[in-house]
Amino acid sequence: MPSPALAIDDLTVAYGGRVVVDRLSLSADAGRVTAVLGPNGAGKTTTIECAEGLRRADSGTITVLGHPAGSSPARARVGVMLQDGGLPMARTATEVLSLVAAMHGRSRDVDPLLARLDLTDVARTPVRRLSGGQRQRVSLGAAILAEPDLLFLDEPSAGLDPQSRRLVWDLVRSLRDGGAAVVLTTHLLEEAEALADVVHVLAAGRLVASGSPHELIERFAGPDTVRLRPVSPLSDDAVARLAHAVGAATVGAGREGGRGAVVTLRHEPTPAFVAAITAWCVEEDVRLRALDVGGGTLEDAYLELTSPAAQSADHPVDRERAAR
Repeated sequence: MPSPALAIDDLTVAYGGRVVVDRLSLSADAGRVTAVLGPNGAGKTTTIECAEGLRRADSGTITVLGHPAGSSPARARVGVMLQDGGLPMARTATEVLSLVAAMHGRSRDVDPLLARLDLTDVARTPVRRLSGGQRQRVSLGAAILAEPDLLFLDEPSAGLDPQSRRLVWDLVRSLRDGGAAVVLTTHLLEEAEALADVVHVLAAGRLVASGSPHELIERFAGPDTVRLRPVSPLSDDAVARLAHAVGAATVGAGREGGRGAVVTLRHEPTPAFVAAITAWCVEEDVRLRALDVGGGTLEDAYLELTSPAAQSADHPVDRERAAR
């Protein structure tokens, strides 16, 4: 079996005595998109920065394409796209990519890449005059120009319109299909579900679950899932009242569209349970856009895995983690 493109083993990082990454182990293989997910403060940014060679770990090992992370042989075969790309604002898109090409000893003819990124029309526009989405695509172009074997993407479609987002997704898939290992960090769970072959979920510096999106959905957001989409997002207090009224085992309030815009209840969707939800909505004068039963999403699984309850020793997520 070939070695993984990225292997993180027993990584620990602490700041001022506070452990932010706690004995973490995970890997990413060539020809696959690996998503590393987690709420703010989960340790994912620190982990990725260590893998990129931008930060030192307190203990543990990281191997990148068979070399220590941050070493010259590793850096030569790695591409990095940061959310804040640090692009030179006075340069044009063509000039930025041509400079990167020269650094890697590549052809300065970047027109084909600009076309692939749908940037031809703004190729000679200074970066400072580009939209946020266009800057994102310039950053992505700089990261992939040298055809890296391992690519780190931080929020690659942040700020993009739907058409540009699909363009970036198609490009990521083509890089994967070409054999590159792609490591993706994103807060867009739809993006992770659409792109990732493997998902690692972090919480409080620990790995709480790994698997394909389908596997995580089956384990943590399967048939016993009911999702409400209210016309107006519910407050945290309203979500808590709903969970109490209907006797839901767990509850999550989705981020997409605003907190409380999608409320997920984990409970067997019996007729009595669905009737209890609708009765509560009548009593509370809550109008629904939709009420979906079963077949959860990666966001549902993620909310279950990263909920405060999931960190308790008697929670099913913790018991499964301890068993692995």
